[in-house]
Amino acid sequence: MAKKKIVDQIEEFVEGKILIENLEDIVGERFGRYSKYIIQDRALPDVRDGLKPVQRRILYSMYKQGMFSDKPYKKCARIVGDVIGKYHPHGDTSVYDAMVRLSQPWKIRNLLVDMHGNNGSIDGDSAAAMRYTEARMSKAAEFLLSDIDKRTVMYIPNFDDEEYEPTVLPSRYPNLLVNGATGISAGYATEIPPHNPREVINAVVKRIDDPEMTVEDLIKVMRGPDFPTGGIVQGREQIINAYRTGRGRIVIKSVTEIEGASIIVTEIPYEVNKAVLVRKIDDIRIKKQIDGIKEVRDESDRDGLRIVIDVKKGFDPQSILNFLHKKTNLTKSYNYNMVSINNKRPMLLGVIKMIDAYILHQKEVVTNRSNYELRKASKRLHIVEGIMRLMDILDEVVALIRASKGKSDAKSKLIKKYKFTEEQSEAIVTLQLYRLSNTDITELKNESDALNSKIDYLKGILSNEVELEKVIKDELKEIIKKLPTKRLTVIEEEIEKIVVAEEELIAEEQLVVGITCAGYVKASSPRSYKSTK
Repeated sequence: MAKKKIVDQIEEFVEGKILIENLEDIVGERFGRYSKYIIQDRALPDVRDGLKPVQRRILYSMYKQGMFSDKPYKKCARIVGDVIGKYHPHGDTSVYDAMVRLSQPWKIRNLLVDMHGNNGSIDGDSAAAMRYTEARMSKAAEFLLSDIDKRTVMYIPNFDDEEYEPTVLPSRYPNLLVNGATGISAGYATEIPPHNPREVINAVVKRIDDPEMTVEDLIKVMRGPDFPTGGIVQGREQIINAYRTGRGRIVIKSVTEIEGASIIVTEIPYEVNKAVLVRKIDDIRIKKQIDGIKEVRDESDRDGLRIVIDVKKGFDPQSILNFLHKKTNLTKSYNYNMVSINNKRPMLLGVIKMIDAYILHQKEVVTNRSNYELRKASKRLHIVEGIMRLMDILDEVVALIRASKGKSDAKSKLIKKYKFTEEQSEAIVTLQLYRLSNTDITELKNESDALNSKIDYLKGILSNEVELEKVIKDELKEIIKKLPTKRLTVIEEEIEKIVVAEEELIAEEQLVVGITCAGYVKASSPRSYKSTK
C-alpha cells in the first residue's frame, strides 16, 4: 500500500512538472521575453536622459556614495561591487567596461566619469584592472543627477526589493544628443552621433520659443555632429535628412596637411582605431599596392595625435593622400540610426522629436521639483508663523510648559489652549531658549518674508506654462557656461568625390625598353642597360 502511494506521488510530481506544449510557442514566448528585456533594459538608451540602464546605475551608485567631482577618487572595484550588489546583477567586466567607456575622451563628447589611471587608449588598448584604477563623477555627470533628491523622477524597487533606483535621471541638459549612443539589441540597433553641447542647448531653447521650428531652422543652430576626435564631416543635405528622419549617411574625413614630402595626420574619424589605421597604411607600403610611401610613423604623444607618412622623391604627396583616403579609414562613412526608448518603446526619432521628448521630461522634472520645494517652504512658513505668534504670549507659554507633566502633555495643552497646530507645538516644545532673543525674532520675520516670496514664485511656475518654460531655458543657459563647448568637428557642405589618377602614382623615370626577336619585352634602367654587355 505504501509502495503504491509513493508511485502515485512520483507520477503526480512528473505530470505536474512536464509541460506538454508546442515547441514553437515555448521558444517564441521565451525569446519574446528575452528580446523585450534587452531592448528596454540593456542595449538602447532612454530618450530623456540618453543613458542605458547600466550607465544610469553606475552614475546613481557614485552619487549615493558621494563621489562628486570635488571629492577624492575612489577605487573602481568599490564602485563596480556596489553597482552589482545593489542594482545590476550581471558580470563585473560588463559594468567596468561601461564605466571605462564613460571616461574615454575619444569616445565621449562630455565625459561622465573622471577616471584616474590607465583607462585604455585610442589604439584599442584595454584599461587597467579595476583594482588599480580610481574614479569619481565628472561635473557633466553631476548635472544629470542634480535635483534627484527632490522627488523629480520616479523610483522603482531593485532586483531584490531591498533598494530603490531611479527609472530615469533628471538630466539637466540633453545628454542623448550631446554624447550620442551606440548599441545592438534584438531586432534593433542604434547609432546616434555626439553633438556640440552649446548648439544642442541652443536648439532646445529655440524649440521652446518656436514650437513651429523646422529642420531647416534647426540646422542653423545645431550644425551637425561634433565628434570628440574632431575630423571633417561632409554632407549638409545628408545631415538635414538624418535630422528629419533619424536615418542618414555622412562622411568623416581625417584632418591632414602636407609638409614638404610628408603627409601629417592630426585628427582621425570617430571610432577608428589609430594603431589599426597605421598598420593598414604600412601594409599598403609593404605590399606595394602603391609606390611612393617611404615610411609610416606614429608620433602621437600627450600633446595630441600625429601620424607621419613620408613620401619618396618624385611622387606627388596629394595623389598618395587621395589613394589612402580611398583605401583606408582616413575617410569613413557614418550611418545615423537614431533609435531610443520613448514611452517604454523603441522608436526611430528625428532630432526635433527627440528634443520635444526631452522638453516634456524637463517640464515634469521642474514641476516635481517645484512641488517638493513648495511643500517644504509651506511647512517651514507654518512653523515660523507659529514661533512668531509664540513671542506675543511667551511668558504664558513658558509657564504652561513648566506646569506640564512632559512633552506630550505640553503639546496637547498648547493645541487646546492657544490653537497651535501639531507641527507648531512640536517646534515650540523643542525650541532652544537662546532662539528667543530679539535678534532671532528679526531673523524670523526676514525668513517669513523670504518664504512668502519663494512660495509665490513656485506657485507662479506651477500655474503658468510660460514661467515653467522660462525656468527651463534659464537653467539650460546657465549650464552652457559650465560645460566645455568648443566645436571640434568642421562641417562641409558637399561630400568630396576622391579621384585617384593611377598615372600620378607612378614615379617619373627614364627606362630602356628592349624587344627580342622572339617577342619578349624587357624594361630596365639606363644604368642597368649600360652595365650589361
